[in-house]
Amino acid sequence: MKAEKNIIVNEKDEVIGYKLRSEIQSEDIYRVSCLWITNTAWDVLLAQRWFLKTNNPGMWGSAVAGTVEKGEDYESNIYKETEEEIGLAWVKLVEWKKVRHVWQHNFFCQWYTLVIDKEISEFRKEEWAVESLRWFTPEEIKNLTSRSPSIFTRSTLDMLEWKL
Repeated sequence: MKAEKNIIVNEKDEVIGYKLRSEIQSEDIYRVSCLWITNTAWDVLLAQRWFLKTNNPGMWGSAVAGTVEKGEDYESNIYKETEEEIGLAWVKLVEWKKVRHVWQHNFFCQWYTLVIDKEISEFRKEEWAVESLRWFTPEEIKNLTSRSPSIFTRSTLDMLEWKL
């Protein structure tokens, strides 16, 4: 993987500069695109992050997520990440909600949604990004979030509150 510069923005989500991921400080605000995938039975596709990831290794999160890089916008980033991380191309994503997250990481997250009926074997996961993919029923997610919330990324827990 080559080192790309990430977009740094101000409080209004206006571009003010670019930094390598390793240079981003806690006060820097960056951009992330995330994709929430369900099927027609309302099961949710979640991705377990690669165990060697720097942030949230092994945790379950949105099916696709990526930091927006120089030369991209939220939309171009999520389409690129969707193809790279789970092998989906030529799908129509729906822009949903943009949220500001401020905790250990400081970013704007633009969420997109997709409804698609596919078996797990029909997805092609990117080995360096995704450890595992799995469909979860809404009941499984409710049980897991109440018993073991620490297995989910924080932004995914927020999304689960909005969508379930």
